[in-house]
Amino acid sequence: MTMTTFVQVVRKSSFTSAARTLGISRALVSRHIAELEAHLGVRLLNRTTRSISMTEAGKDYFDFCTRILDEISSVEGQITDRNDEAEGNLSVIVPKWIGSMDIADAVTEFCLAYPGITMNLHLGGMSQKTYDFIERGFDVALHTRNIPDSLVRVKKIATLHYAMVATPGCIARHGMPEHPRDLAEKPCITQDTDQSWRFLAGDTTLTVKGKVAASSNTYLVLRKMVLGGLGFGVLPRQMVREDIVAGELVDVLPEYPLPERPLYAVFAPGGTPPKKIRVFNEFLSRWFKKHPIE
Repeated sequence: MTMTTFVQVVRKSSFTSAARTLGISRALVSRHIAELEAHLGVRLLNRTTRSISMTEAGKDYFDFCTRILDEISSVEGQITDRNDEAEGNLSVIVPKWIGSMDIADAVTEFCLAYPGITMNLHLGGMSQKTYDFIERGFDVALHTRNIPDSLVRVKKIATLHYAMVATPGCIARHGMPEHPRDLAEKPCITQDTDQSWRFLAGDTTLTVKGKVAASSNTYLVLRKMVLGGLGFGVLPRQMVREDIVAGELVDVLPEYPLPERPLYAVFAPGGTPPKKIRVFNEFLSRWFKKHPIE
């Protein structure tokens, strides 16, 4: 700041005008110049009641300051321009099961729309820590759970719908539940982090916990367990849509819908994110509106 103050004083030939240009007080301008001269150990300006002129040392220092400030402005401009260009490498990590939701189609269309961006889409290997993807070098992570962590930022890009399903054989052995509470006595396939299910009955939410027959941390494994006839399970509806159409799975308790859940794009906090991240998040949001996950 003292360099900028000195340059403005020289250019304006006035402490008062320099203060007005910089938006600071004249007293602060005087203090900056005094501190600068004390630091350098030389007088930079000759002052009279009517004029200000540079000393020999002041002329040399003025040339030095203008070169430094011009270089700073140039580098900052380059960084700003880079932030405003949709180009460069973009690394995105998503849960492996999301690969069944046409994410590859969305990413392919994105890459065609933004040829300046080189995409790296990584499926699986996500951590329970919401900010871990940043430390691992990813720009964006897709999450389906609420993100309370203040160390990251989120943008909702889609809504996920879920279905309670089971095989015809499982239903033949254990009976078709007529109410969510009937699941308390049925073999259930659940996520290992949440072994309760929530159903909507009008304005009421019913929470049910059945007999856990098996659990996993990924929907891909849960789907295989349900298809194997181990029990009743809740899975993303898009993941099991073809299984239901083929008759391999049965839609259980459709009159008691399961709560929708958001799909979030998660990215690093602080300032305006690079344009490549902004356009990716906006593109996914528009894409899923055209291709809803139902």
